[in-house]
Amino acid sequence: MAQLPSKVHITSHPICLRIRGPLVYQDETKRMWLQLDIETGGVRQVRLRQEDIPSGHIALTTSPETSSTMRFHWTLNPGNQYLDSVGRFWHIVHHIKEDGVEEMILELMDDS
Repeated sequence: MAQLPSKVHITSHPICLRIRGPLVYQDETKRMWLQLDIETGGVRQVRLRQEDIPSGHIALTTSPETSSTMRFHWTLNPGNQYLDSVGRFWHIVHHIKEDGVEEMILELMDDS
């Protein structure tokens, strides 16, 4: 019999995500997260997906392209919000774990 995908809503979020390479962050427990920017109807969102990436396969970069499109770090604040490295707040839209893989979607708050 085929197994149905398991989808669980997560309420414990990474405290800090720090840049490790192009589109890659590392949390305080050394897990790697990939970033994908999303633009939906004028609302800016970021999708972060936890992936197992050996640290030897990630080249730390501070290229102009990376600097302009990525935040250097995200810090969890009260109220399910992250503060990015340029002082903007992002609301956690959802944080799920499906088939063993975590995914968060963050949305830039209007007053940021």
